[in-house]
Amino acid sequence: MTATSANGLSYMWEMIYIASSMRLPIVMSLVNRAVSGPLNIHNDHSDAMGVRDAGWIMLFSENNQEAYDNLIMAHRIAENKNVLLPLMVCQDGFITSHSIENIELIEDDKVKEFVGSYKPEHYLLNRNEPISMGPLDLQAYLFEHKKAQAQAMVNAKKVILDVAKDFENMTGRSYSFFEEYKLDDADIAIVCMNSTAGTTKFVVDDLRSKGIKAGLLKLRVFRPFPAEEIASALSHLKAVAVLDKSDSLNACGGALYEDVTSAMYIAKNNVPTVNYIYGIGGRDTTSYDIEKVFNDLGEIAKTENIDNPYRYLGLRG
Repeated sequence: MTATSANGLSYMWEMIYIASSMRLPIVMSLVNRAVSGPLNIHNDHSDAMGVRDAGWIMLFSENNQEAYDNLIMAHRIAENKNVLLPLMVCQDGFITSHSIENIELIEDDKVKEFVGSYKPEHYLLNRNEPISMGPLDLQAYLFEHKKAQAQAMVNAKKVILDVAKDFENMTGRSYSFFEEYKLDDADIAIVCMNSTAGTTKFVVDDLRSKGIKAGLLKLRVFRPFPAEEIASALSHLKAVAVLDKSDSLNACGGALYEDVTSAMYIAKNNVPTVNYIYGIGGRDTTSYDIEKVFNDLGEIAKTENIDNPYRYLGLRG
């Protein structure tokens, strides 16, 4: 296990890719903070998004309970013989990492039994099986090794659900790829990750009390990306907003927006979908900001007119 944040993750950039390619089931707590520069130590998701395609499983956490639970499940997922990939558990810097809230702890003996002992099939200090680690891997084999990594990420989907079921049997707390909050009968919905989901739930409840059918899809598993499941969950909506706490600086939206719209395109789900870049460098995102997004979605649902899908939320000037 290890832990890092923002620029600390950037310093280990080379090792992030190597750990994945060597199929090392490392578990890393990643407290999401802005990557310099200019220097900023507060929360956004630019550190995680920078390594989203490095071959690590990525779990996101709305609150400290979920971060705690994700870290316990992480070992079982990463060490599964059909996966053997490193895994990072993300949570919002300062918003949850430096905040105090009550969480339900699990007794040490139960955690140890649940996690189990890691028994690697191959390891460097086995004198009966001399092996090389990190060898030169040129044209003859690298392609196939990368395909094996990709298959391991596909395999991780089933393992994540299996481990979550065992965790639910132990604790009563249920997890899946994402949480659908009042989504089944919603007309408009927001897709987001981490602590923003809590604010969005508050706004959804308020709008529901006013007769507005708002909903939320809170993504927990970002890698592997549950494309088919997300496309299905959003297919009945009249308008969707995807919130990205990091700008891809590509002139066509954030990373989560790209993945969600790609999933919906492949599934032939033609739901009007807009992107909001928000919260960069720790900029506060209030319930009023979230309500504004829902108001925009209400207009899109009525008119089916998006105009500019690439938007910013809470930006001055």
